[in-house]
Amino acid sequence: MEDNFSKKGNKMLDKDTFKIVVDSTPLISIDLIVRDGENVLLGKRINKPAQGYYFTMGGRIYKNETIKEAISRIAKDELGISSRIDPKFIGIFEHIYPDSIFEDVSTHYINMGYELNLSLTTIDIPHDQHSDYTWMSVDTLLKTDKVHENVKLYFKNKEER
Repeated sequence: MEDNFSKKGNKMLDKDTFKIVVDSTPLISIDLIVRDGENVLLGKRINKPAQGYYFTMGGRIYKNETIKEAISRIAKDELGISSRIDPKFIGIFEHIYPDSIFEDVSTHYINMGYELNLSLTTIDIPHDQHSDYTWMSVDTLLKTDKVHENVKLYFKNKEER
């Protein structure tokens, strides 16, 4: 999830206003679960929340931005993909974190998960949100403490969520 403020139509939220929003309401976000066969692409988070954990690529939806527009923007910003993609919706998830980009403020996301089958061997992935990238099998990511628990929810049975 990115740590910048609303960019849609050059309408920016100032930092103080955005802090009030994060402290007062859930944010709506999208995660792209990128798969290449049995492996999942994960990036090591640079920013809070989930800093230091391996996580899927994603971001919040901006005011007046459609879900389709947000998916395209996130794919470009987080994966370097500018071509049209058609990910499969896998469900709505809730991500609650004790921290955020603001001191003493928690973060609450209502997150829409989308799965995308894609090989990224020739794409130059941006490093704005993640310091390192790795492909990990679902079995491995479910067992390691280096992957955030919210990512693991995408791969657990509905009864386990």
